[in-house]
Amino acid sequence: MRQSVPSFVEMLNSARSTAVHLELRDQYSVAEEATELAKWHRGEAVDVDPDSEYWSGWSDLVRRTVARGVQVRRARVVSVPVTDYVRYERHITSVNLAIGEQVRWLPRSEASGLALPGNDFWLVDGRAVRFNLFDGPGAALDPQYSEDPVVVGLCANAFEAVWERGVEHEKFAV
Repeated sequence: MRQSVPSFVEMLNSARSTAVHLELRDQYSVAEEATELAKWHRGEAVDVDPDSEYWSGWSDLVRRTVARGVQVRRARVVSVPVTDYVRYERHITSVNLAIGEQVRWLPRSEASGLALPGNDFWLVDGRAVRFNLFDGPGAALDPQYSEDPVVVGLCANAFEAVWERGVEHEKFAV
């Protein structure tokens, strides 16, 4: 029987101490970002106001999570030189920081000795992992979920290894 996959809201609402996110792709093509990304590509201002309608759902969720004492960390493994998408992502990371996330970046060349899972994931309290799957161009596919201690352990170790080697957002130049 296939285990149901909790939503991001359910995952973060269930967190008691930690919620960590590892991103491994250089390009995403997420429908919700298309308009803002297109504006950024045209050199127009993009929404980096964490209190705006565009960001409110995510901002409210993360702020509530952090207010409960949960540490929210995000680590990104990226190729250097970075893609235009990663430049855009770095630009909008000010929102993540403003709402209480901690963010680090790791150049892919410095991750060669690390055992990394094949997909992005969210890991909550070292007990449950939600894998975010994407097709080649970066469109979201159905996610996967696991509470298997071996899988969770792999993800926890991978995240901590990337975090330890990663560069704090403010110090990561693109």
